[in-house]
Amino acid sequence: MSLHVPEPQLTRRGGLRLAATGTAGLAVAGVAAMAPAAMSAPARADAPAGHPRNQPAPGADLAPGDTAHVAVTATTLWVEPDSARPDVDAPSLTNPVDLDAWNANMEDTETRRWLTGELETQAVLGSEVIVDEIDGDWAHVVVTAQGTPRDPRGYPGWVPTVHLVADEGFAHRAAASPTATVTALTSTLTGTPSGNHPSIDVSFDTVLPVLGRTGKAVRVAVPGGRPAYLPKDDVVVREQGEEPPLPTAEDIVATGERFLGLRYLWAGVSAYGFDCSGYTYTLFHHHGIAIDRDAGDQMNHSGLDPVEREDLQRGDLVFFATEPGGDSIRHVALYLGDDQIMQAPNAERSVEIMSLTEYDPTGEYAGARRVQLAD
Repeated sequence: MSLHVPEPQLTRRGGLRLAATGTAGLAVAGVAAMAPAAMSAPARADAPAGHPRNQPAPGADLAPGDTAHVAVTATTLWVEPDSARPDVDAPSLTNPVDLDAWNANMEDTETRRWLTGELETQAVLGSEVIVDEIDGDWAHVVVTAQGTPRDPRGYPGWVPTVHLVADEGFAHRAAASPTATVTALTSTLTGTPSGNHPSIDVSFDTVLPVLGRTGKAVRVAVPGGRPAYLPKDDVVVREQGEEPPLPTAEDIVATGERFLGLRYLWAGVSAYGFDCSGYTYTLFHHHGIAIDRDAGDQMNHSGLDPVEREDLQRGDLVFFATEPGGDSIRHVALYLGDDQIMQAPNAERSVEIMSLTEYDPTGEYAGARRVQLAD
């Protein structure tokens, strides 16, 4: 098993762990909702119920070097395989996943905080991954859309093999078809345009190939599954290769405000929970702007322009270190102006707006970066 553990990983798992566990100032307000202990993903005896027999089954015949796609609402990447807690994390490991049930298992802060440092990131339905290693019912993969200095191909971690499918037909459509990007916080794939025969839920910022349209719905390809429908009001359709319009700061802020009150989830990048950098990554990714997945890398490796504190503008990213004057970045938030920030703080709390000054009484502010936005 190959786990990449250079300094950027220490920034995330070391510095962010301090934020999550409450040992770095008011950062104790922002870490997570997950929890591991010793459990492997269930072995796949057959394709999931309703799986079309002429399609590749999730988890079947995966091999190192394969390109695959996520076949569940969202898969969670773990630092190690077989480390999840059977009584808590099981809903996140099956196919289909039940992320609402998983969150319900982690209502208390300590159960949720346990995930800190145990998880890497998440990837939503349809995300492309490269398989590096198979270990029983687990696969070590990289998520190609999530940038990190740890691996030039994408963000690494372990997922249950049953969450992945090597579907050449889906891969071809993903490369050649128009796309539907989910703009609703969550939606549900259905078997008919009118919404009958519901299938799996999908998260905000899920992108699927478009096969056709009706008056009420968009027909999309699903990795390893039959074509399905999403309500047309829940998605935006773009031609293959078409980029979203360059957002304004108000667009980014308005998108972020839709998640106010959503409970923090370590490693989260979906409408079922975010960590601090998963939140900022997703806000910009949804609007077509690529920044790295982790807070320290967003500050130091995303090519963003530095900003002096006295020049902060609405829409800037502000960063915090593990200690005053420190180099290890533990947290990122979105600056709103007038000394206000919007953030996914820690396992105890939810996406919120608060005073930058109040958040940082001990001087752990480490700098700011500006994403180039429309006027």
